[in-house]
Amino acid sequence: MEYIDVVTERRSVANFDPSFVISDEEIKKICDYAALAPSSMNLQPWKVIAVKSKEKKEILMKAAMNQRKVVDASVVFIVIADTKALEEHIDRVLENWVNLGYLDKKTAEGYKNFSTALYGKENTELKRKLFAIKNASFFAMNLMICAKSLGFDSHPMDGFDEEAIKKNFSIPEDNIVPLIIAVGKHDKSKKLLPRAMRFKFEESGKIV
Repeated sequence: MEYIDVVTERRSVANFDPSFVISDEEIKKICDYAALAPSSMNLQPWKVIAVKSKEKKEILMKAAMNQRKVVDASVVFIVIADTKALEEHIDRVLENWVNLGYLDKKTAEGYKNFSTALYGKENTELKRKLFAIKNASFFAMNLMICAKSLGFDSHPMDGFDEEAIKKNFSIPEDNIVPLIIAVGKHDKSKKLLPRAMRFKFEESGKIV
């Protein structure tokens, strides 16, 4: 499927076929492709939990306003913005850059100091939270595009009790859950309505 076709054919599907099952290998493939999304300084401040079992999906559904799509979808991805990724990943990222020839060791040390100035010294700072959410959102959009390219449908969701999700899925309190994404196959017995209106460039953009 051509990329432009993936973009135009991707829809937020409200009704999923509960009998359709995505394999563990396909779940891993979706996430590995999604991880090719760009990220600030390649720090990749995201984590993901793939909720697949019926028991866990029912728990997640209760935290997501009892939306039926959570249990009917084959898998629901909890996308996590990791506010501590800078500290957790910076050494490995810079070592990789040095090994690949992007930087020398001295410059890499400078980048380490630069990163805290850019994204904040503390993970509780607003700019650190925005950094994590922004990059996790790149991953999330890529995940939906990758899922569609592999023949699956999806629906991003932000109607949920974040604290309940953190508690039930052992997510650290200082992490952020910007969205969850249901993935599976559209239930063909349910009509998929035409795509809702989108603002054209002339309405929402300008060239300067």
